[in-house]
Amino acid sequence: MDLLISNVTAVTMNENMDVLFGGFVGIQDGKITWISRKAPEEKPEKIMDGTGMVLMPGLHNCHAHLGGSLFRGYTEHWTPEQLSWRYQAEEKLDFRTVKAASLLSMAECLRQGVTAVSDLYYFSDAVAEAAAEAGLKLNLCRAATLPDPEEEDFDIENDPGCTELARLAERWNGYDGGRIRVDAGFQSPETSNYHLWEAMGDMARESGLGLQYHLAESREGREACLDRYGLSPAELMDCHRALDRRVCLTGLYGAGEAELALLGKRGVSAVLCPGAEASLGLSSPQPAELVKAGINLCLGSGCPGTGKTDLFEAMALLQRDSRRAGQELPAPALLMMATVCGAKAQGRQKECGMIKPGLDADLILVDFSAPHLMPCHNVLSSLVQNARGGDVVMTMVRGRILWAAGKYTSIDLDHVVRELAEYAMPRIFGAAGARNG
Repeated sequence: MDLLISNVTAVTMNENMDVLFGGFVGIQDGKITWISRKAPEEKPEKIMDGTGMVLMPGLHNCHAHLGGSLFRGYTEHWTPEQLSWRYQAEEKLDFRTVKAASLLSMAECLRQGVTAVSDLYYFSDAVAEAAAEAGLKLNLCRAATLPDPEEEDFDIENDPGCTELARLAERWNGYDGGRIRVDAGFQSPETSNYHLWEAMGDMARESGLGLQYHLAESREGREACLDRYGLSPAELMDCHRALDRRVCLTGLYGAGEAELALLGKRGVSAVLCPGAEASLGLSSPQPAELVKAGINLCLGSGCPGTGKTDLFEAMALLQRDSRRAGQELPAPALLMMATVCGAKAQGRQKECGMIKPGLDADLILVDFSAPHLMPCHNVLSSLVQNARGGDVVMTMVRGRILWAAGKYTSIDLDHVVRELAEYAMPRIFGAAGARNG
């Protein structure tokens, strides 16, 4: 046994939602091999004392734009003028800027207990290289668009989005034993048309890939879909075979009961990004309505430029909002969204999401000796209501510790900061490094 975590409170997230107090969790060759209230007879190579700590599965961020951390705080109220600034700035992105920004976001994720991320952005090779170095798990999707969504002349063999997907899949899908996976997808129905939707769906089916996209990017986008096609976004995607693979989507703003029922029938995973949605003044249907419709519900951060990647904060926000709506979500349900359901959305349910023998040791330690976590009457409730990303003191993926004791083992954060300060910020925002100097 390589490592034994001893005397820890283990929140297993298994089928029985078992919580082991004073438990022992053993790891060998990146896998969980032991979980019990008793220590194993086998002597481990190393023992980690978990006294005062909670051990739980790593969190799954199922919708992120990792390279978007460059725009954190760049626009405050997202007026049309500010959105124009943002789009103009994004046109200056290149491989080097996106890699540096993605590493910054991955450092934030690891610091806050996220072990797997689904990314929908640009310069996907840069994001993949960042993940290869950082050591976390990545479901990678290029946010494909069409220059003119009205254009009918479409050639799948020469379309940039389709050719890039094929190249990404060949290079990165299955990298490091599946640590990096490639998904097909596109930005949204608003920025493309049925040619691209069907092409991506066909490529996903033929290559065994999942699909990622925004169902709608705003309420206005949803209304425009209804006006143009006479169908809701979900109905439109269903007509064009973009709901019949492992689909992970966000942007359910304004979706009604019939639309949710269709998504549930198709086995779709939906991602709620409460931090980003609050920043943008948007809101999705109540989680209870989504679960009732049979939708696999998980959590994401959205764009780091519109909020934090702290999924503990996201759980707390969702619980408060659901309480106000009279449909309060219990703590176990929210923790499942961040772990078990997230793993399912990423097609990783057979490898992680629980503390269970045979699964990957994608684990985090939360320090419950912090003043705001005492006293602890209920571990699950405390994780949701009171814990913060900053309470995570150790993050490991496949048994490899990537963050512990305030240090990264896989990311040279000083180098990332220099890249941002000396190259990325001047390139995107000019010599002053910011729009307002």
